[in-house]
Formats: sequence, structure tokens, C-alpha cells
Amino acid sequence: MLRLILMRSYAVFLLLLFIKYTSRVLYTARIEWVGTPLPDPWRDVRVLAMLNHTSLFEPIYAAVAPNRLLWQIAAHGVVPVAQKTTDRRLVGWFFRFMAHKVVPITRERDHTWADVLSRVHDPKALVVILPEGRMKRRTGLDLDGQPMTIRGGIADILQAVPNGRMLLAYCGGLHHVHAPGDRFPRFFRKVHLCAEAVDIGVYRNSLIEIGGEDGFKGVVIEDLTRRRDECCPPEVVPG
Repeated sequence: MLRLILMRSYAVFLLLLFIKYTSRVLYTARIEWVGTPLPDPWRDVRVLAMLNHTSLFEPIYAAVAPNRLLWQIAAHGVVPVAQKTTDRRLVGWFFRFMAHKVVPITRERDHTWADVLSRVHDPKALVVILPEGRMKRRTGLDLDGQPMTIRGGIADILQAVPNGRMLLAYCGGLHHVHAPGDRFPRFFRKVHLCAEAVDIGVYRNSLIEIGGEDGFKGVVIEDLTRRRDECCPPEVVPG
């Protein structure tokens, strides 16, 4: 069993490397740090939260990630993915193979979400999450015509992870590459990502001081919404 797990980790790592270097050929990717970055901001990352979810092509942002982070995802990554995405034939296979453990989840707080939280306690786990939980359409709204909001699952993760860093990835938007509903992607475009590394313990305690234990989830949603709106690069108009 251990050998099979290790073989999967190597296979996932090779896939992530393929995505990284293919993306560097097909796109011009740029990362910009918000404020003064922590020393070695890629170190000890336990949560990677991507904000401004616009496309299933967001794995191309792997172009700016160091190989050690990709290995951490391959060997210890926990990625909750919408069940309707993993149920799709080709796309579903691809996303099920993007990390050590990909957990299909529903939109309910049911056993699927409990499965995610049960895996967070592994001291080596790296949780990759899209806190909005759905994609922004060209209208700027979600599939149901509602504004894009942060959901409370990210607060559950932050309460479960005792220490380490959270890497906040503020996406510039990929509608100019591939928007929901497009048949084919566009190549040789510029993609922009801003990033910020925060200490999870310090971040959690500071928000508990503001909202208390009972109000923690609401304060997290408010804070991440503000950060997303202030820090995401301007979206490129498709064309």
C-alpha cells in the first residue's frame, strides 16, 4: 500500500511539473507579492486559498510555483473539488489526479466536508481550497446570477490547522484564457497572480479577538472578501 501511495505521489508530481512547464511555454505568467513578503514565503504552507475563481484552467498558475510546493501538493495535498466537476468524464479524471487526495464535495455540510476536515489534522497536509466554492461567469456573477461571496468552509479549515502559513493567491481572472462555457482555450496570453503569506496562528487569533469564537466564521468571510477586492489584479478583457 505504501508503495502504491508513493507511486501516485510521483505520478501526480510529474503531472504538475508538466502543467507548470507547458504553461510557461503557452502563457506569460507573473506573480507579485502583496506588501513585504515573509522570508521564504513558500515555506511551511499548510493552506493555499485561491480567490477570484473564474476558470477551470487555473492550474496554469502552477507556472509561478516552486517545485517544492508542487511536490508538497503531490505528496500531502488535500483538495476539495465540487462533485459535479469530478463527475465529468475527462475533466473529472484530470482533477482527481491533481493532488495526493482529491475529495469530491457537495454544497452541503455533509459527510463529504467532514472527510476533508478529517484529513486536515495530518501535520504534513496542505489544503488547496477555492473559498468561493463556484466560478465567476462573464457577467461577474455565479451560475445562478448571484454575487461571488466567500463561503464559510475556509474558516473551518483555519480552525482545524494548528500552525503554519496560509498562502492567499489573488487571481487576476482567466476569462481571457478560458471562461465557463468556452469550448477551447486561448494561448499566448498574460496571466497575473498576486500573493500574500500569513501566519495561520496569528491570523486566527487576531480575528478571534475581533469576533470571538462564535463570530469567527463571519469575520473570516468579511476579511477575505476585503482582501480579495483590494488585492486581485485587474481582470483582462477577453478578446
